[in-house]
Amino acid sequence: MASTTNSGIEKRSIEMVPDAERHGTPRSQFTLWFGANTQITAIVDGALAVVFGADALWAIIGLLIGNIIGGIVMALHSAQGPQLGLPQMISSRAQFGIIGAIIPLVLVVLMYIGFASTGAVLSGQAVNLIIGAQAPWIGIVIFGALTALVALLGYKYIHVLGRISSATGLLGFLFITYCVLTQVDVPGLISGSSFAFPAFLSAIALSVGWQLTYGPYVADYSRYLPRSTPSSKTFWFTFGGSVIGSQWSMTLGALIGAAAMTESGNLFVENQVAYVGDIVGGGVFAFLIFIVILLGKLTVNTLNAYGAFMCTLTILTSFGNRAAIRRWTRAVFVIGIVTLTVLVALLASADFLANFKNFVLALLMVFTPWSVINLTDYYLISKDRFDIPAFYDRHGRYGTWNWRALVAYAIGVIVQIPFLAQSFYTGPLVAKLGGADISWLVGIVVTFVLYFVLIRNNGVAPKETIYPSLEELERK
Repeated sequence: MASTTNSGIEKRSIEMVPDAERHGTPRSQFTLWFGANTQITAIVDGALAVVFGADALWAIIGLLIGNIIGGIVMALHSAQGPQLGLPQMISSRAQFGIIGAIIPLVLVVLMYIGFASTGAVLSGQAVNLIIGAQAPWIGIVIFGALTALVALLGYKYIHVLGRISSATGLLGFLFITYCVLTQVDVPGLISGSSFAFPAFLSAIALSVGWQLTYGPYVADYSRYLPRSTPSSKTFWFTFGGSVIGSQWSMTLGALIGAAAMTESGNLFVENQVAYVGDIVGGGVFAFLIFIVILLGKLTVNTLNAYGAFMCTLTILTSFGNRAAIRRWTRAVFVIGIVTLTVLVALLASADFLANFKNFVLALLMVFTPWSVINLTDYYLISKDRFDIPAFYDRHGRYGTWNWRALVAYAIGVIVQIPFLAQSFYTGPLVAKLGGADISWLVGIVVTFVLYFVLIRNNGVAPKETIYPSLEELERK
């Protein structure tokens, strides 16, 4: 395939993938996103729904609703990949302008680094338990090196890792599920559930936020599919893999989190990886589960590193007309980003890590208006008609800034603040809602209405999509 070297290393970056280099089937999206979601952090996310006050049954129902809502948004982004052949955030230039798109991109990069850093801490625990090391830095550094290796290899090997982690995750999570069902009083946890509306909304918000974090890079992994791939198939395979994998993990987390509650705190949240090892009986079973955890975290951390690389490259190329970079430059970017995530993980104290995690979760409020604007434009305004060469030309159709989109985006973020409920900030309207955080709902409605009104008569979409020639792609 022309998109890779003889060794299989990806050569494309943020330029369009030509039709001759497209390959694969939409089924690959299922295995990738199932593997990315059957992992320890998703289990912790489910446990947090219980920690936030929801009983096990209502936490599971709330998480399911959130995963479906967020999964729809995430899969709609994925469906853009085969049609455009572009990384996800490049298409934001059609809405925000070439330079204007930098604003959400910077926040996206910060989020990726944050989640990759917290993931490195959890994965470092698994590595140390596997090799018997004591110093936390050993596991973190080894995991960082593995992440950089797979991210450098690129698209093809990321999908291979996704298939491996899907298979191991399926087997591992079946065993974990068996252990939970036989060791935890699930009927007792569920039968005693009482409904609390604020905690229920918090559970929904947790899983919606989980799915939305994939939005800025999900099309990066569907863009190599043939252009003839039906959008519906890309949507459903992505949706199915992500929602089934995440809901399974979060359901386990809610049950484990509820069972681990004590008067002094939650034993699982305090020591996640080792706690799962204890549940499966320790010894060789724990060793195998630690490998499953490592592969699952390696998949999602590679996605974070690869996504951060794509977004960083999109930012830097905004000031010129380049659509591609040399492979050694790509390597420098990827290694630099992974090194930064490892440094943050190494320097983070327990308190700092918790605060940083809250900061990253707060950044989710910037994804709601971005997703709404991107999807509204793609499906309702431009209707899959884009001038792809203009994505790389500040003097082209999309210009430098699109003030209408930026205004809608800014207001979409600002209106969420009064409804935001985080550990470091609680909006003035939260108390009137009984402590519920509905910021993301407000962001969706306000951003959609405002963007649609401002843009519907001011669209710049061509009559049909304009594609660059193969000669143009090779020159870049």
